[in-house]
Amino acid sequence: MSRAAAALVAATLVMTGCSAKGETRLPADGASPSDPPAATTPTGEPATAAPSPALAPFYTQKVRWAPCKDGFQCAKIEVPLDYGDPGGERIQIALIKLPATGKQRIGSIVLNPGGPGGSGIEYARAATSVLSPGVLSRFDTIGFDPRGVGQSTPVRCLTGPELDEFIGLDGTPDDPAEVKLLARGAEHFAAACQAKAGKLLPHVGTADAARDLDVIRAVLGDQGLTYLGKSYGTYLGAVYAELFPKKIRALVLDGAIDPSLAPVPYVNAAQARGFETALRAFLADCFTASSCPFPEKKTGPALDRISELLRSADRQPLRNKTGDQRKIDESWTTLGIVTALYDKRSWPVLRTALAQAFKGDGTTLLRLADVLVDRRPDGSYSNQTEANMAVNCVDHPYPNRTSAYEDAARKAQQESPRFGAYVMWGSLPCEYWPVKAKGPDKPLTARGAPPIVVVGTLRDPATPYEWAKALASQLSSGVLLSFDGDGHTAYRTGSACVDEAVDRYLISLIAPRDGTKCPKIT
Repeated sequence: MSRAAAALVAATLVMTGCSAKGETRLPADGASPSDPPAATTPTGEPATAAPSPALAPFYTQKVRWAPCKDGFQCAKIEVPLDYGDPGGERIQIALIKLPATGKQRIGSIVLNPGGPGGSGIEYARAATSVLSPGVLSRFDTIGFDPRGVGQSTPVRCLTGPELDEFIGLDGTPDDPAEVKLLARGAEHFAAACQAKAGKLLPHVGTADAARDLDVIRAVLGDQGLTYLGKSYGTYLGAVYAELFPKKIRALVLDGAIDPSLAPVPYVNAAQARGFETALRAFLADCFTASSCPFPEKKTGPALDRISELLRSADRQPLRNKTGDQRKIDESWTTLGIVTALYDKRSWPVLRTALAQAFKGDGTTLLRLADVLVDRRPDGSYSNQTEANMAVNCVDHPYPNRTSAYEDAARKAQQESPRFGAYVMWGSLPCEYWPVKAKGPDKPLTARGAPPIVVVGTLRDPATPYEWAKALASQLSSGVLLSFDGDGHTAYRTGSACVDEAVDRYLISLIAPRDGTKCPKIT
């Protein structure tokens, strides 16, 4: 995935019918769906049971919650830096909790917004938008920053100005000199991470984060994990299911990633195609609006005009009225467009931003891009971009030759003219990463797990629908719930059909039938 696009926190800012043909009932210890039990596991093990005696101190630690504004409670727990050496150095994982609002509490629901690198702390603070009132009533909402992220022992590599420069590098090099400049920036990024976070880098992968998640489950007192993961959070959830299939109560994986695909070229190419699909959907919607900056109202000419905008920004940056010194070049312009494609509710802003950009003003596109990379008004950043790269580079094997990226970018550009090369080149720092991937990408089956609900949106720009189908088919108990919609992820984005199916599963342990399709919102 792109060095910045993949770092997006997939945040979710009435009645239609589902086309379900049936349902799958999960084991609920004999209780009726109207009165679901506390989470349990088939083994009957206590919630604090550790995989090994050496890990018992982590599984049995007490959480000391303290108020942290607006009814939330915060805490930190300890986990091993290296699960292969649990008696060695420890790191901290930051947690946040919003207690259940009702009296019929079931347990906890743990959230992950994606990225990798997205803050689950910040995501949980938006709980009233992220979860339905019914779920909020029955569960304590739990957010956490995964290892390497945010408030949990973070990976830090570059200063704010250095990140400005890195993100602004020409992500679509046109000649050997530009390739050399991009490679130099990628190598510097990797070297800076090694210098500042070298001890942490080997241990920020998703397998370690999944083990942390099981410690979180235990210290919360839940015998089975109830979890909502979006985007990259679906990969984290699937890895957890592979490692701990008997410790699951209910997993919802929304905006799924296919774990069997290598990033270069397959994942990156599919993501670029997803952005092209979303751009076409945006244009079709734009043509119905009076403020649409494409008076010809034809897809082909409109796409050509956007392509020319990107080429023009590569030659001569757009005007920047924010007051900082950044040049709004092709990279920042692309990021601004990509940001708005994640959520259909941002399309009116994109119409305005493009209308201004066609007149030479890129300010609104830049502000959109800042949202994507989590750049603050004072010029500082969260560590989202750095954590994203650190996790991806250790999770997946990447080519170790720049020519491989160049070949893949050329091919991707042919089928995704506006995004293909940019997304493909975005993984280049992994060529220089000081920690090599631990293994090949492969399907995850989670044999022995109860039904796991995988949600896919037909025109998702960041995690194409084909990935949701693939993950649901790989998981031995995968259940596919499809939404005929636009934007990244589906739950709590406007479809009553999706919301009702997910809520019923989370609360009553009744999964929709595999292949259930929710209609387009009209």
